[in-house]
Amino acid sequence: MQLVVARVGRAHGIRGEVTVEVRTDEPEVRLAPGAVLATDPASAGPLTVADGRVHSGRLLLRFEGVRDRTAAEALRNTLLIAEVDPEESPEDPDEYYDHQLIDLEVVTRDGTAVGRIEEIAHLPYQDLLVVRRTDGGEALIPFVGEIVPEVDLAAQRAVVDPPPGLLDDRAETAGRTPRVSGDDGDGDDDGGGDGGTAR
Repeated sequence: MQLVVARVGRAHGIRGEVTVEVRTDEPEVRLAPGAVLATDPASAGPLTVADGRVHSGRLLLRFEGVRDRTAAEALRNTLLIAEVDPEESPEDPDEYYDHQLIDLEVVTRDGTAVGRIEEIAHLPYQDLLVVRRTDGGEALIPFVGEIVPEVDLAAQRAVVDPPPGLLDDRAETAGRTPRVSGDDGDGDDDGGGDGGTAR
């Protein structure tokens, strides 16, 4: 199974380094030197990570064969994709891969059906569960322990305890600005928080 683990940002310096927007909580594994990554668009890859370092809070990568700023800039906005065993789970029991969460049924503590998770929105400071509601609308639920206290993969269900107003019409139409491997073009790593983390 293929998972998007990062998006290439701006070129950095003149030796082929690029900033990357990390979409995985395991960059030390997925983006380690020697990792071979597929790309979107496919014509940009595959890319092999030559080395990486953190500079001013951002991850910089250099790929084999990318030796100057021009070549690095040509990769901007390319998605980096890792091959992951679909049976694999993160080491932390409170973390999940995006594909494990997609299509889970979402219910409140009292069993009221809310809808199904159709997407994970990765924002710099938190992840959001994008839920297709039973009435056809959309709900954006911050993926933090206080609001999503239980994820039961065996039962294919996520239990939510929403604060007042989160699931009303006003909240449904709000823009995607509240927290789960995401990408926002600023090169920052994805936020975590209390509770689960999606990758």
